[in-house]
Amino acid sequence: MLILTKNDIEMCYSIKDCISAVQDAFEYFSAGKVDVPLRTQIVKSNGKDSFLCMPAFCEAYNAACVKVLNMFPENINKGRSSINAQVLNIDTQTGEINAILDGNYVTQLRTGAASGVALKYLAKKDCHKGALIGTGGQAATQLEAMLLMCKPALVQVSDLDFARATRFAQEMQQKFAKYQTKIMAVESANTAIKDADVIISVTPSTTPVYDASYIKAGATICGVGSYQPQMEETPAELVTRADKIYFDSQAAVLAESGDLIIPLNKGLISQAKLTGEIGRVISGELVGRENDQEVIFFETVGIAAQDLMTAKTIYQKAVEQKIGSKQN
Repeated sequence: MLILTKNDIEMCYSIKDCISAVQDAFEYFSAGKVDVPLRTQIVKSNGKDSFLCMPAFCEAYNAACVKVLNMFPENINKGRSSINAQVLNIDTQTGEINAILDGNYVTQLRTGAASGVALKYLAKKDCHKGALIGTGGQAATQLEAMLLMCKPALVQVSDLDFARATRFAQEMQQKFAKYQTKIMAVESANTAIKDADVIISVTPSTTPVYDASYIKAGATICGVGSYQPQMEETPAELVTRADKIYFDSQAAVLAESGDLIIPLNKGLISQAKLTGEIGRVISGELVGRENDQEVIFFETVGIAAQDLMTAKTIYQKAVEQKIGSKQN
């Protein structure tokens, strides 16, 4: 069995590799080729901390895995990771676990890659400004996916803690210097999203984190942080205004994402407003962006198919490049 740490994965695998894998994941999933039970989620009485188990199998991709993941959002205030996870990669011929991967980093990669895929298919061709709201553990890969797919000249970053946003922006400016994008912290989310062509929010907020009136025509917005029914980082006004709404899995977002559940329950939108799964856009079954004036919203709660394809392709690259530690 191979043990793959974050450092091991970084040596052989990139966000670009992961975007390709997650694109496959979404397409296979929407075609009904991935067995992905709705993830098991146990939420503590505080309504925030949760324990999740996410199995997946795809015979056509020759891949199987199980991810065990615990999400504790307040850990960020303790200097600890808000996500703790491991991914078990499984040999589909023998049922043996052939690798254990750092699930925190796999989750960061595949979640960032989800936004990357959405931006590839839904964003305007020319994106000059980006906005990132939230600077927690998922933020770096979200930012890199935006930089890779949209190449904005400027990205403004906001967080409830401006000092944390400032540190994050400075670190990312150095880490992602190769993209030649100016990355800077701003005092408010509304400042960040004003005139932005692409926006990613990745917070566990139960109240909207920006004012939808600042969203300009033609913007593409990715809602990443709302993974429980009471979480609503995206204002309902944006959801009602959006010309098109896409998501990773309709069943998953309607079971878990407050960004959509809350406006649906309030009668602000109906399910007829929902455009469809991004996997159907990838396959050509569903149209994506049709002009530069459409406001497009993409919601992702994360599905095990992403972990499945990501883990398999990481494992393949690690074996090819002889990376990782072998354990009996």
